[in-house]
Amino acid sequence: MSADANAVDNAVMVDNAAWTGAAPRLSVLIPFMRDDPVALLKALDGADGAAEIVVLDDGTGDDALAARVEATVRALARPARFIRLLANEGRSRGRNRLAGAARARHLLFLDSDMLPDSPDFLARWLDLIARDDPAVAFGGFSLDQTPRRREHALHRAMALKSDCLGAAERALAPEKHVFTSNLLVRRDVFDTEAFDEGFAGWGWEDVEWAMRVARRHAIVHIDNTATHLGLDTARDQARKYEQSAANFARVVAAHAEVVSGYPSYRVARALKRVPARKVWRPALKAVALTDLAPVGARALAMRLYRAALYAEAV
Repeated sequence: MSADANAVDNAVMVDNAAWTGAAPRLSVLIPFMRDDPVALLKALDGADGAAEIVVLDDGTGDDALAARVEATVRALARPARFIRLLANEGRSRGRNRLAGAARARHLLFLDSDMLPDSPDFLARWLDLIARDDPAVAFGGFSLDQTPRRREHALHRAMALKSDCLGAAERALAPEKHVFTSNLLVRRDVFDTEAFDEGFAGWGWEDVEWAMRVARRHAIVHIDNTATHLGLDTARDQARKYEQSAANFARVVAAHAEVVSGYPSYRVARALKRVPARKVWRPALKAVALTDLAPVGARALAMRLYRAALYAEAV
């Protein structure tokens, strides 16, 4: 970090030249942990002051990466702020911190491994804000720009089936299909319902947040996608599912009436009645991790492995 940066409360903060005096209508909030957000920052740049960018390094500890991000932020024409945390605070707390550092009436959460699919990506969000002033809206995500790699074949197949859905299909279960990868939130809504910092590790904090918000506000789904570039290997997928089991239990405890309608819950309940889980659950994982097995069989095994992990919570 440069010598003129300010260190406050576990954070070092840098503003670019366009930041002071700007009055944006939209704050784009980008947390990162190891992923390099430079390509996304450059894709979002523009000469107008209608949107600002706030990017947060959640304790990565990579000086070279921080230097690249700072240099990029300083060079942006769009108002931008870079916050570097000296220690990791976690997904929920980091996003809450980003919201506190932003100035606009609407907040757009974007993951650092995303890339807009349209050159008018921000203009579409700004048009929606001007037209409808939505409380919450999700734009969806795609794999349109994601390179095809053999080690990501399983994640690609699973994401295309369950996550890369059009707005009409997502709207059938609006709170279920909310992810912080491309999420618009009005500030007064977020001030009332922030992300639950009791979640640890990966998974479910965004869906749980949407369950709370949906009790009082409509969740709008639109087609304004960004590509998810950061597909995982099968081993990393399994590791994330293992992390998420405790978070799933937290969601079940708080929102049993909602989550009980999800297929993942129903399958977990069914598997809970099957004896000897500690014997057959590792076998499901082994199939999911077998590169030579058909992708369809691997995807089924991975979904059943996740449900078997979640069986402990139901």
